[in-house]
Amino acid sequence: MIIAVDAMGGDKAPAEIIKGVIDAVNELDIHVNLVGREDVILNELSAYKNYKKENITITNADEVITGNDAPVTAIRKKKNSSMVVGLNLLKDRKVDAFLSAGNTGAFMAGCLLIVGRIKGTSRPALAPLIPSKNGAFVLIDAGSNSECDPINLLQFAVMGGVYAEKVLGVSRPRIGLVNIGEEEEKGNQLVKEAYKVLKNSKLNFIGNIEGRDLFSDKADVVVCDGFTGNVILKTIEGVSISIFDILKEEISKKFTSKLGALLMKSSFRSLKKRMDYTEHGGAPFLGIDGVCIKAHGSSNAKAIKNALRQTKLFLEKNLLDDIKLKLYEIGADHVAEQN
Repeated sequence: MIIAVDAMGGDKAPAEIIKGVIDAVNELDIHVNLVGREDVILNELSAYKNYKKENITITNADEVITGNDAPVTAIRKKKNSSMVVGLNLLKDRKVDAFLSAGNTGAFMAGCLLIVGRIKGTSRPALAPLIPSKNGAFVLIDAGSNSECDPINLLQFAVMGGVYAEKVLGVSRPRIGLVNIGEEEEKGNQLVKEAYKVLKNSKLNFIGNIEGRDLFSDKADVVVCDGFTGNVILKTIEGVSISIFDILKEEISKKFTSKLGALLMKSSFRSLKKRMDYTEHGGAPFLGIDGVCIKAHGSSNAKAIKNALRQTKLFLEKNLLDDIKLKLYEIGADHVAEQN
């Protein structure tokens, strides 16, 4: 199993990326191909002595796609960037998966232009795991497609369902559609039509789900367009940070609060761990004909290590083939009807 990693992508690259890779190869049975400026990578690796050197190789790529680069232009012009070189390694089947914490738009564009979509899919979707009351749920799409049609949402539901089944271990995942109310007639034209399509599918569709119920363990897969999904994702991140900041501020005001916090230290630690995005590390672009994992732009070493753990699980569970099969069984016929 060989996983290519964009050593130059992300706010904390290359230092945290490489540290995360070293931690991963020491704990997981994987081989990592670090893609990026070879001299920079070797310099970072020289700071570490005890790691499985035989499990890390380097592919040189002199250019870097930054967060300020226009996505499509960057992919087309920076042919020797770590992201483009890594995606070509995946396309040519020289590696089994590719992980990047770099420019999300460029990564999405590169996945489409270089690796390509699964046959029968209209659009790929970003699918992070979101902590919930009793575990986690799949949010799909979390930012890849701001405009969608009902068939797109059906395909997102199919792919998210396979992901939940294989990675979360959920038998017959419950599929919920994000809406402003539970009633079938609520919402805009997109969700009304998507409701009908999902209701008539063979999926375990439970109906509409409101924002306040996302974390109540009502659904294993939460489906929406990428605009809505990205707002949900960023809101979750912001609220999580704010809650802990407010707690710290309130606890520091009184001695009794400090004492109570000390007694509840383990509970606070457990809550923080459940809400920490670094525990999952990355989100797959489902619908791409290859395993492409997007790590958070601000990923630290822990997030990269866990993203690699998730990538390994994705490969071991053979999710790509399972998604292709399920899309054919449920989604392909609907797509054909639209064309």
